[in-house]
Amino acid sequence: MASQLKVDALTGVTTAGSISVTGEGNSTTTNLQQGLCKAWARLDGTGTIGLADSFNNASATDAGTGLYYFNFTNAFSNVNYAVTISSANVQSIQSGANTASQCKTLIRDGSGNAEDTDPVFNTNVGDLA
Repeated sequence: MASQLKVDALTGVTTAGSISVTGEGNSTTTNLQQGLCKAWARLDGTGTIGLADSFNNASATDAGTGLYYFNFTNAFSNVNYAVTISSANVQSIQSGANTASQCKTLIRDGSGNAEDTDPVFNTNVGDLA
């Protein structure tokens, strides 16, 4: 018979916000909180832009052709969080000049020109403040 565990919260014994998970083969442990995605968004980036769906994103800003700012609800602890961006039919995507509360994304076509596109996916991993 399969076991089922139902809880409303998980808390570490030694440190409340730290839970270790033993990896495959029982050889390594991973901090559960470190491995979680802390923000993600699916942006409709053409016409009047908007977040189709998101987690920890308060809004998105259209800052010009192909340039979008994702504004976090809860800020990261620093600017060194990891950013993954993807979109259809584009050749170049870059992120830069990020702040703890905002991620900048620039989309370019095959000729290097900034281009509005739909959809734009943005995923962020790191420590929240």
